[in-house]
Amino acid sequence: MTRAVLALGSNIGDRHATLRGAVDTLLAGPGAPTPVALSPVYETAPVGGPEQDAYLNAVLVVDFDGTARELLERSQAAERDFDRVREVRWGPRTLDVDVIAFGDTVDADPVLTLPHPRAHLRAFVLRPWLDADPAAVVPGRAPVATLLAAVEDADSTGEQKLTLRDDLTLRVPGEADL
Repeated sequence: MTRAVLALGSNIGDRHATLRGAVDTLLAGPGAPTPVALSPVYETAPVGGPEQDAYLNAVLVVDFDGTARELLERSQAAERDFDRVREVRWGPRTLDVDVIAFGDTVDADPVLTLPHPRAHLRAFVLRPWLDADPAAVVPGRAPVATLLAAVEDADSTGEQKLTLRDDLTLRVPGEADL
């Protein structure tokens, strides 16, 4: 089993229902990862791309008995299940599932770069990841807490502001909140 980190985001339609459904989908069926931790939900402004609505974001930490590519395929299948369309880079989407880290893997493979090449720069990944795993480390970089502090310090414009949505919860299927 390999510990992996998945970042989930949605900014089209019923964003909360989409994130709930994505967790259910990712953790269902043969070969499904085992949930370890699930972050709270945050609302964030979009970063890059065209003008668009705010995102709901969360992080799911799992143990997976397969390869990083198999986890990527599972993530992309979940995106398809929620009608993800890839028309505009960094554009609006019903569901985005990124494999952020896969164990201690550091790999520049263009299909699946690990860790995610921009995760260390994005508060909407780092904050929920830190909530889900306070001891987390971005492989080849630094502890998530250190990286988040650097991002927050550098964000003088407030464009990476996150709002904790404690009114919205996510649950692992068949279990209480992790």
